[in-house]
Amino acid sequence: MASSCVVNNLLDRDLDARMARTKKRALPSGRIPVRHAAVYAAALGLAGMLILLAVNVQAALLGLFGMFVYIVIYTYWLKRRSPLSTFMGAFSGAVPPAIGYVAAAGTMDAGGWLLALILFLWQPPHFWALGIMRRDDYREAGFKILPVVRGVRRTQWQMIPYVLLLLPSCALLTRFGYTGSLFLAVSLLAGAVWLFVCIGGLVGRDAVRWAKRAFLMSIYYLMIIPLAIVLDTVKA
Repeated sequence: MASSCVVNNLLDRDLDARMARTKKRALPSGRIPVRHAAVYAAALGLAGMLILLAVNVQAALLGLFGMFVYIVIYTYWLKRRSPLSTFMGAFSGAVPPAIGYVAAAGTMDAGGWLLALILFLWQPPHFWALGIMRRDDYREAGFKILPVVRGVRRTQWQMIPYVLLLLPSCALLTRFGYTGSLFLAVSLLAGAVWLFVCIGGLVGRDAVRWAKRAFLMSIYYLMIIPLAIVLDTVKA
């Protein structure tokens, strides 16, 4: 994961230099030489793979899959070309919880797939809210994200199904016996609040102000759900 993030910054340094949000990062600002960052990325990747291999082969294969999707498909291929980049990038974002699951359980059963699904569904509405907030910045830099290519209203509509699907996805953790009723109640409440915020964007006039609320809610959601899982795990 760390190696992929460094490579992402290496590949995007020219576009990051055009954005107010990212132009002060170490690579576009020139504080860290490209060569040093490349060596650092390679070292992190090697160390990470060795650790994953020491755990089990499944974890290592998942790590390779996540790196390939994030670096090759998301960053190198789609990010500058298509709004599908966010959808594809969500696959790589779903990998870390899957790795953690197979490391602890030794296999990828329904619980691991549901954790990965929850993280997959969380990412597009989270990023699209940020994309609406910084739409002009992304447009100037040349990123082909959904708010830039399809507009704000189309993006708002796209966010709703992802957040809506989080409710049954979390509920299935309880249905299959991985979590208890406390997690079920908390996850449904958190999901309903986030869904309410997203739907509110369709009737509001200030898209940027709404996007800030939706973005913050996505952050709160990502803190609440893992904590609720930890506090109410039934099947360990």
